[in-house]
Amino acid sequence: MPRQPQLLDDEYTFAAPGERKVLVIACGAIAREVLAVLELNRWRHVVVRCLPAKLHVMPQKIAPAVDAKLREEKGRYEQIFVAYADCGTAGELDKVLEEHDVERLGGYHCYGFFAGHDVWAGMQEDEPATFYLTDFLARHFDALIVRGNKLDRHPELLPLMFGNYKRLVYLAQRDDPELIDRARDAAAYLGLAFEHRRTGYGELRPALERFVEGARPAA
Repeated sequence: MPRQPQLLDDEYTFAAPGERKVLVIACGAIAREVLAVLELNRWRHVVVRCLPAKLHVMPQKIAPAVDAKLREEKGRYEQIFVAYADCGTAGELDKVLEEHDVERLGGYHCYGFFAGHDVWAGMQEDEPATFYLTDFLARHFDALIVRGNKLDRHPELLPLMFGNYKRLVYLAQRDDPELIDRARDAAAYLGLAFEHRRTGYGELRPALERFVEGARPAA
């Protein structure tokens, strides 16, 4: 099964040879992790369609994009699961999923299901002024955060956007020295204290396994 491309703007489909009965519509920002779970379980009947990763920083477009994809795929699969949390849609994604009778990942965002929702809540209680990175965000920090917010051209915006943050926590899915260095550099760029936590796939793996094995995932 191929790995996630590096581009942020496109949709991708991953399908291994075999009977295709199950569809996972995934955020492109967690494509690598979704595919890793498929490989660990040797699932060959699951198709993954990844929406553009840049939607991670455009939450107002997530619900319409998922709705369009669900309508496009209607009737083609026995089961469909959406590998998004609420992801900043303020409940709009749940309205779409209720209409289509489709389940999603539990929680509010990828930081929660990677760290574990209770663990993340504890981190937030400990220091609410925290900026989080995942492997994806560490890898694409320059494209999404620096250039995406035009900080490369307008560095005077940096204290306005990040001046209230105190620390950066890198929630790492893999042990990758290069990504740790990138995350540490991101913290330095933003002027924040750096913390590295190895989460693995967190609650993503059991949620996908419950779904593919036929149980409805916990909300």
